[in-house]
Amino acid sequence: MRKGFTRKPQGGEPATQSKNYITPGGLQRLKDEHRFLLTRERPAVTEVVAWAASNGDRSENADYQYGKRRLRQIDGRIRFLTKHIESAEVIDPETPRAGQAATRAFFGATVRYANAAGTDRVVSIVGTDEVDLNRNHISWMSPLGRALIKSTAGDRVVLQAPGGTEYLTVLEVCYERISVEPFREPPGAESSARDCLADTNPSDEG
Repeated sequence: MRKGFTRKPQGGEPATQSKNYITPGGLQRLKDEHRFLLTRERPAVTEVVAWAASNGDRSENADYQYGKRRLRQIDGRIRFLTKHIESAEVIDPETPRAGQAATRAFFGATVRYANAAGTDRVVSIVGTDEVDLNRNHISWMSPLGRALIKSTAGDRVVLQAPGGTEYLTVLEVCYERISVEPFREPPGAESSARDCLADTNPSDEG
């Protein structure tokens, strides 16, 4: 423990900004959203567009225009998710670590620190696709994430934030499971509306 050490983030850190680090839970969330859009939401919206197109003048057809715009949004999101899934480098925080890798803060670490006022806070360092401030999940590329990277208990680090410079004291670094909010079907999804319609109009039997 180096109580007198103050670490300042270097201008070029992190050196590999193009890396798409992600936890197993974060990758699963991306895959679940990708599957939902590709197999459920896009087919449902395509069906609405086809129905709207059959109703006449497309230039004044609000359903058709909205559906086409929604399809472009979905396709853009699918491309984004595909790129991020394919480039993902999964790091599991629960993987056993030895030596400095177990005591220094790297991607996947959970860090407890105190600010100048002595207020403690605990954050987990995750990927850019996993940021969740409600769960104190911060990006490894954020100002706070960059300040904490490579620190160990007892270090003082310098946080260069938009609001000014702040000195933080690292109290504890550990590696444990990081719980990522799972993907949930968004309210108002076209596929949900179609499912509800199917439920309220069951096929006649007998």
